[in-house]
Amino acid sequence: MLRGPIIHPTLLEALARCGHGSEIVIVDALYPSVTHVNPAADRVELNLTPGTVPAATILELVGQSLQIEKATYMRDADGGVSEPVAEFQELLEGHTHHGGDAVEWDSLERFDFYAAARGEDVSLVIVSGEVRPYACLMLTVGVP
Repeated sequence: MLRGPIIHPTLLEALARCGHGSEIVIVDALYPSVTHVNPAADRVELNLTPGTVPAATILELVGQSLQIEKATYMRDADGGVSEPVAEFQELLEGHTHHGGDAVEWDSLERFDFYAAARGEDVSLVIVSGEVRPYACLMLTVGVP
């Protein structure tokens, strides 16, 4: 059951099709979203201008709309956590899914993230206007 403030009809429709275990990929404006995603996935492009719509805003709204079981981010070039990912972690702090479990965190290097984003469980790709690199996150949908 969807809940929350999203009014974008295409995004709402795509979110409504996601079920437990579905994966949602939120990517920055620099991500190759045509070639490095599951071709069967719905794609919602919210990259209107540089910085609009920010990836963190998308994550916040998606997090208000459904349960998130796991979040996997793309590691930065040094193998660490980028500034946008640190913001994502802060936004999801306190989020829980079935039974009150906290969101599980994982990370992948860039090319492994590309491969994962092509996976058959990826049902939705949301392209943000985020121009900071490594602002890419894969969410696994949980249950309430």
